Amino acid sequence: MRKLLVRETPEVRPVVRTEPLPDDADDPAIWIHPRNPRLSLILGTNKARAPRGAIGVYDLNGRMLQLIRNIDQPNNIDVVHGFAMGRERIDIAVATERYASRLRIFRIDPARRRLIDITDPDGAKVFAGESGERAMPMGIALYHAGRGEVHAIVSRKSGPRQGYLHQYRLVPTRNGKVGVQLVRAFGAFSGEGEIEAVGVDSELGYVYYADENVGIRKYHANPAMPERELALFATDYEGDQEGIAIYAPKHGEGYLLCTEQIENGSKLHIYPRFGRQSQPIATINTGADETDGLDASAHNFGAPLEAGMVVAMNSKDRNFWIYRWADIQVAAQLK
Repeated sequence: MRKLLVRETPEVRPVVRTEPLPDDADDPAIWIHPRNPRLSLILGTNKARAPRGAIGVYDLNGRMLQLIRNIDQPNNIDVVHGFAMGRERIDIAVATERYASRLRIFRIDPARRRLIDITDPDGAKVFAGESGERAMPMGIALYHAGRGEVHAIVSRKSGPRQGYLHQYRLVPTRNGKVGVQLVRAFGAFSGEGEIEAVGVDSELGYVYYADENVGIRKYHANPAMPERELALFATDYEGDQEGIAIYAPKHGEGYLLCTEQIENGSKLHIYPRFGRQSQPIATINTGADETDGLDASAHNFGAPLEAGMVVAMNSKDRNFWIYRWADIQVAAQLK
């Protein structure tokens, strides 16, 4: 009888492991320094109740440069460049603060490589009129709508079958602070599990989110476009559908990356960025433990990250692992 050959899932190893966070690492985000990419930062959430809840700021060697405490259970975080703050354009990081039912908004100072809190405490509340888990923000992705306009697409711990996600425009308020204005509620939910992971491809205008235990759903990020589900894929994972990221080179190609959360060996599924995402192009084992959050960049950060990187949360060590895109490219046999 002819034997069937089963190809083993290729594995990649990180080139950097960050210092640990105090309690529970959850989600990373990459900030690219505008003048010197080697000075770029990795931001990561420490998921805990205040005063221990925090955001860690790391250099590309994994050394912690700043720990911002007293955030009441930060879950996910994202970064965007060129937010219009009056006549000025600034880079910002935005995190969800679960038990305060609001967003925490930070200006990124490129000279000091530090985060400065510019949250309007009352103006940054989300899921107004809701209570309990329906008022608790979890996932977040920032959509650059053009001309400095930025939207935060936010998921929550629990929600209705329709309108689970809320989309907010970030708006400057008084004294240099930033709040939010609700744009719309959208997005289907299966009623199983929860929705945490959200990713946005601002260039192509799509938002992806993980309906855990069911699959990943795709919608238009632009609220002016028809509000309908464009795709449901990644429906056959054994572990939870978790982190979502976009690897987007300047020449217009790239990939959609999705995490399958597995103990001691989370998998990274690589889908086409353009066209249908029905099946992954490749799957690799990251070796990271129960990965929740994920981010990616195709920027040249200098050796050894000339082709960019992927950053994944590693639960067991409460830290984040940095992978060379070049290693992923070889392991996944990508062109």
